[in-house]
Amino acid sequence: MNKFKTSAISILREADKPLHYREITRLALDNGILETTGATPEASMNAQIVMDIKHNGRLSHFIKTAPSTYSLNPDKPQTIKEPEEDQEQEEKLAVDSGYIGKAGEYLVCSELLFRGFNASIMSVDTGVDIVATKESRLYGVQVKTARLNKFNTYVFDVRKVSFERHSSGSTFYIFVLYSEKKTNFLILPYFEVEKKVHDKAILEVGHGLRYRINIKIRNNSVYLGTLDHEMNYFLNNWTVLK
Repeated sequence: MNKFKTSAISILREADKPLHYREITRLALDNGILETTGATPEASMNAQIVMDIKHNGRLSHFIKTAPSTYSLNPDKPQTIKEPEEDQEQEEKLAVDSGYIGKAGEYLVCSELLFRGFNASIMSVDTGVDIVATKESRLYGVQVKTARLNKFNTYVFDVRKVSFERHSSGSTFYIFVLYSEKKTNFLILPYFEVEKKVHDKAILEVGHGLRYRINIKIRNNSVYLGTLDHEMNYFLNNWTVLK
């Protein structure tokens, strides 16, 4: 299925209400569901939905509810999960997330120790996961860990209040890109993350409460947000902590 239609179906199913095609596109990009190098993804999204409705009629995945606004077609069969299955899945995801998050902290802490840092994991989450010292300098490290999702993207969220609270040159964000074959680390100083927020490579989600970071590895290069923001210098480069 076309990637625009697939992402639109996913977003509309999650929203459970009609959305303007611009909002569908924004949410798809924010959540790492849609990947495109085109300059006008919103226009492409609208065109694909309109084409699906025109060609498939009552069998289309979509219906038009208002100008440029669409919903899922209630007459087209959708796979429905039982509430108990949804709850079990959510609980499983929460447990898995807790395990992988803590595992990422231990991975980063061990890497720091091997490199001569006196590093320890914080007992209470205050926005800094690891405190490290080396040659009398103090470092605060926020660790974020993720597996590849089905769209071949690593997706991370950072609480905006936490990001703003630790706005310092001694703060670093280490994104653990977990894979069974090879785990990589994208190591970013605070001010580099701040720059990407200003560049709109990192977007606000959750009514402005969180920053969404989408990281992709394509053709042996790593990108943050879109393919316009190549980040190879920071991949596995532990000398950034200096």
